[in-house]
Amino acid sequence: MTTTTGADWAAWQQSWDRQQEWYMPDREERFRIMLDMVEALVGPAPRVLDLACGTGSITARLLARFPDAVSTGVDLDPALLAIAEGTFADDERVSFVTADLKTPDWPAQLPYDSYDAVLTATALHWLHSEPLAALYGQVAGLVRDGGVFMNADHMIDDSTPRINAAERALRHARMDQAKARGVLDWAEWWQLAAKDPVLAGPTARRFEIYGEHADGDMPSAAWHARVLREKGFGEARAVWCSPSDTLLLALK
Repeated sequence: MTTTTGADWAAWQQSWDRQQEWYMPDREERFRIMLDMVEALVGPAPRVLDLACGTGSITARLLARFPDAVSTGVDLDPALLAIAEGTFADDERVSFVTADLKTPDWPAQLPYDSYDAVLTATALHWLHSEPLAALYGQVAGLVRDGGVFMNADHMIDDSTPRINAAERALRHARMDQAKARGVLDWAEWWQLAAKDPVLAGPTARRFEIYGEHADGDMPSAAWHARVLREKGFGEARAVWCSPSDTLLLALK
């Protein structure tokens, strides 16, 4: 595990949440529905894989709601993992794995062979469709029979361009208003991280890995559901959506 002392991890978590909420005002709602469906399908003491976990946002909400849950976070971002590891350093229910989800062998690094639930949010749009489909095949191999996979992310339906344009215009107008009130955006948040004595090194390594931002795909919810069924899930459909985002659930 990374050495993560000397920083206010709770403050960094709050800062990350505020920055993410600038893009997604309904962020907590999608987490709530995600955990509702975990409880409904696999119960209140699940073994969870927090996929592309970032700072551990899903894990934090999981454990607050389900104290008997166990979580494995996997990510490649050294800065966000530093915050996650610092936050959960004393929690035996949580472990973290540094791995590249685009490689074929990353599941071998996990501490468990199977999980009740694999959960991810606002992360897999960094991948293009072909590696994402391959990842879905790997996820299907990790979810136990009767277990679930959920992905809350940007899922764009290209068949509705006028609706998409109107929604995007309103959303960005509201984001501009919030920005005028001093809300940090993605780039500004990372500028702060780069100046922090503990996070500066991990942040520099993070930009060596990713650059400014990836240019992945945002296929429709129908595409995600179809590919998940093709990869081995028995059922798949949206269980929550906003005008721009979808929480898609697949049941093994």
